[in-house]
Amino acid sequence: MISDIITVIAPVNIAVIKYWGKRDEDLILPLNDSVSATLDTNVMCAKTSVCARQDLIEDEIWLNKEKVPFSNRLQNCLKEIKARAASENSVDPIFLHLKIRACSENNFPTAAGLASSAAGYACFVFALAKLYKVKSDISSIARLGSGSACRSVYGGFVRWHAGSKPDGSDSVATQIADASHWPEMRALILVVGDKKKETSSTGGMAVSVKTSELMRHRVEYCVPQRTELIVDAIKNKDFPKFAEITMKDSNQFHAICLDSYPPFVYMNDISHSIVGLIHKYNEISGKVKVAYTFDAGSNACLYLLEEDVSEVISLIKHVYPPSNSKGFVTGLSYVEDVNSKILKMFQPKDKDLIKYVIYTKVGDGPSEVTDGSHLLNRDGSLIHLM
Repeated sequence: MISDIITVIAPVNIAVIKYWGKRDEDLILPLNDSVSATLDTNVMCAKTSVCARQDLIEDEIWLNKEKVPFSNRLQNCLKEIKARAASENSVDPIFLHLKIRACSENNFPTAAGLASSAAGYACFVFALAKLYKVKSDISSIARLGSGSACRSVYGGFVRWHAGSKPDGSDSVATQIADASHWPEMRALILVVGDKKKETSSTGGMAVSVKTSELMRHRVEYCVPQRTELIVDAIKNKDFPKFAEITMKDSNQFHAICLDSYPPFVYMNDISHSIVGLIHKYNEISGKVKVAYTFDAGSNACLYLLEEDVSEVISLIKHVYPPSNSKGFVTGLSYVEDVNSKILKMFQPKDKDLIKYVIYTKVGDGPSEVTDGSHLLNRDGSLIHLM
């Protein structure tokens, strides 16, 4: 007995209200709600192919062309998908006993603070759901792989509810609004570093939970208020309010990293210079046009509206000049605004401080690939090893 090859793509999501800290490490239950925007899979995505075969002696996964251990988190996701399939009676019981092979690739740097684990686990779980014909909500299963992966199960703007039940059954993601709700919303990802970060998110969270007094205040007072306010801002398409809350929450998250003991940092000098640039640009513009947010890494994600993209990209290229402008900005197409008077108010810095910029927008959730571009051959072998 063998299965067809199932291939899916899944998006990156970038949080505007951060998830930081767990109340249960095994079930990956967060201390607070979080809110994110799902980004367009046409620009950044994870891609996963899976199959089930009787000639496999163990479950296997290949990541970016290298075989990696089938971790406990992967096993937990697979176990829960199979349990869901059994309860839904969606496949032949014999099929549930077959081992699987998965092959996954990202079209962006892994473990560099670009939400690669969120896209990867959402992709893996969504592919398994297709393989085992599971129909019910899978956000709680994606959460078992990587907490923020539950938000990548949906498109548009998404809220991950922390929940309160010990078993985590109410810690699920729900969609605030789909991608068509705010079509003008855009994102620029400024890649400062694409190397693996020194302090993992999991390790950093554990230290913060144990030692940061600021974190306790954030969880109890700040996040509940901010979450409701930013949900309203999204529903009302109130960009200045959305931007203000986004930046304040990012700042507080990184303050918690410094408030932890021993402290650790994800942002670097270039990251901080980007913060200063955005605040100065908003001040000169006379209104809040751009919001920055930094996850557990040095890279910046800027949220802005489509009408301001040309000027802001021109500003970034002016302040952080690349040695070679060709290929410096990837993703969606745009027209530069090199004649903007605002550019003259900023001094260029050294070249190549920013490696490249990804221009994208809010997009849809995971989807199945139907054009035959699988990562596995029909016999289950890896295409890149042929």
